[in-house]
Amino acid sequence: MNEYEYAIETQNMNFFYGDFQAVYDLNMQIKKNKVTAIIGPSGCGKSTALRTFNRMNDLIPGTRVEGRILFRGRDIYDPDVDPVSLRRWIGMVFQKPNPFPKSIRENILWGARINGFEGDPDELVENSLKQVYLWDEVKDKLKKNALDLSGGQQQRLCIARAIAVQPDILLMDEPTSALDPISSGKIEDLMTEFKKKYTIIVVTHNMQQAGRVSDETAFFLNGYLVEMGATRDIFFSPKDTRTENYISGRFG
Repeated sequence: MNEYEYAIETQNMNFFYGDFQAVYDLNMQIKKNKVTAIIGPSGCGKSTALRTFNRMNDLIPGTRVEGRILFRGRDIYDPDVDPVSLRRWIGMVFQKPNPFPKSIRENILWGARINGFEGDPDELVENSLKQVYLWDEVKDKLKKNALDLSGGQQQRLCIARAIAVQPDILLMDEPTSALDPISSGKIEDLMTEFKKKYTIIVVTHNMQQAGRVSDETAFFLNGYLVEMGATRDIFFSPKDTRTENYISGRFG
């Protein structure tokens, strides 16, 4: 992947739910091994844009995409691109923890097996859980149902499940909005740690969180990307007055 300048690049991308256009003429360049935060008021298109990056919107009837989204130099919406294979490289963590109603161990191994994993399953489970600092909390109950874990533990398990297949990119759609402050802090710490290995793209409503964890910030409004750049610049010297008004709390 090193020969490609960006982790993901969108070129004049438009997205539609039936007749309703949710994203307009999106041109973004996501830098590798950085945390990019996507911010903006509710309904501005930020989660829709995020879900186009691994074709999760394909699962919604009546949607369509125009323009291009490049990953490893290829348009991910080309007819010969398999969305399931794509999601092995571009994983996703959702707003509400969604572990499978299986054991903790089977949650980790499920995606890996689908993708042809042939290594030591015990080692994979341990390494994945250690990366999210969950191993010491669950190592003696790996056969217990994942739904018995706390909300924060479930979300970290979902992250461990996503990284077990060794993706290039991890998409996170408001991953802490349903969690308590302590659990949220642990997830934020993981984002900072993970950018050494992965490219992280996170949608968040929390301005303080975006300021703490992200290297780059993109501000969306009414389906348009208004401004994108280094987080310190977006927060302290934005070029667009709409960005300044949103970050300062005048709307949103």
